[in-house]
Amino acid sequence: MKKYSYIIIDDDAESILKTKTTATGFSELSFTASASNFQEGLNLVLEHKPALVFLEIDPKNKASELSLAFISELHRFFQEIPKIIITTSKKDKAFDAIQYGVFDYLLKPVIHIDLLKTVLKLKKANLELKTAPLKEEPTSIVIDNVNNVTIPQNIEKPLTICIKSYGDYRYLNAADICYFQADNNSTDIYLNTGEMITAFKTLKHFESVLSYPFIRIHNSYVINRNYIARIHSGNSICYIKNSSKKIPFSKTYKANVELIISDFAAGNYLEI
Repeated sequence: MKKYSYIIIDDDAESILKTKTTATGFSELSFTASASNFQEGLNLVLEHKPALVFLEIDPKNKASELSLAFISELHRFFQEIPKIIITTSKKDKAFDAIQYGVFDYLLKPVIHIDLLKTVLKLKKANLELKTAPLKEEPTSIVIDNVNNVTIPQNIEKPLTICIKSYGDYRYLNAADICYFQADNNSTDIYLNTGEMITAFKTLKHFESVLSYPFIRIHNSYVINRNYIARIHSGNSICYIKNSSKKIPFSKTYKANVELIISDFAAGNYLEI
């Protein structure tokens, strides 16, 4: 799962705490630091180079000098600046913020559902970047069961995973994988054909090298969102397409399941 480090820049300590508390509910977001004024915030961004910056642009304390000008200052130092998420209490600066190319505009206090939409947008943007047409050869990942190493290959296109063991090379299309199941220090990989292949890597390893649509929903499972046929929240179970398999999800990863539900609803979707 891809992690997004973030910094909060806000002159209101209570708002910083509320934003951080809401963000804690998302395993994709990793808090780095916070600042209460323009210069402190700039120093933190230059030092840590976060993926995201939550920025207040209409501060209570005008001496903090927080405004959209902060974004212009970042462009002086970065060829590509972090994604800026405006967090403020008023809607009237939204148009100006769009002109600065901000990634999102959230009203304070930041609530779970609004941040959920932002995280989904991040994942979608990351997926579109990964699947953009390229001239280079397809990516592959080699899982070497003998030497216990992972070898990324070339530039990304549709992903191929190679399970290598004592001269035996087994090639899997990532799109054909329904889910991964932990089995002590190895992982069982279940395909849409009903076949199962074992790789001598932990589930945590696969979680770290794979991104959307592969999402962890349980200590023992990483699931391919594209093979989910049904989600029963009451029983905490996901059902796999064309299969009788029922996969549980845990409270620890409930936010990831909510992301999946929201992702379905964001597509060409009809709820009856």
